Amino acid sequence: MDLGPHAGTIWACYASVAAVLGGLIVWLVADGRRLAGEIQRLEAQGIRRRSANPGGAAPGGEATKGLSAGS
Repeated sequence: MDLGPHAGTIWACYASVAAVLGGLIVWLVADGRRLAGEIQRLEAQGIRRRSANPGGAAPGGEATKGLSAGS
């Protein structure tokens, strides 16, 4: 493959794009692990996600605070 006189620039661009994509992938994996650990820590304290409640209401049986039909 002959890239002509600009081969160095082309390869440098490919390398920089690969480095940025690799960095994004590493960051996303690390952030996902951090958030999973945070969720486990909160659930260990007894804090549950609303999506885990099948009725859709808050754990106390009340509607979600801050939301009303008039807002």
